[in-house]
Amino acid sequence: MGSISLQQFQEQVGELLLRHRSLLDILSKYQQSNGAVNRSVVKAITECGCIEVNAGKQPYTADMTIEQARSVLGTHMKGQLCENCREAVNAEMGRNLFYLSALCNVLDLHLDYIVEEESTRCSTLGFFNLS
Repeated sequence: MGSISLQQFQEQVGELLLRHRSLLDILSKYQQSNGAVNRSVVKAITECGCIEVNAGKQPYTADMTIEQARSVLGTHMKGQLCENCREAVNAEMGRNLFYLSALCNVLDLHLDYIVEEESTRCSTLGFFNLS
């Protein structure tokens, strides 16, 4: 199967979404799907055990260079998603993307434009983008 563009996916969502067309319905389903993404990751940790979390204070100091920070800052995660957990997380992320696309449709926004703008912002602001 070839790659589908964000615009094509957004159009597909627009054609398929019948029951939850209200903005309020879409917002609640989007929030619910986000919770399901989080839950699927948590289950990979607590039920399957394919990934583990070992969190602690990150050893970051203000005088670090970007390269130094990259080498010492971690994800707090150990392991990799097994095939079953990967499928579960993929499915929940797909559903989340479905409702994000539906939200874009109702608000007359274009997901591909949003991604392009955010990419431009990331390129322009670099490491200061999300701090």
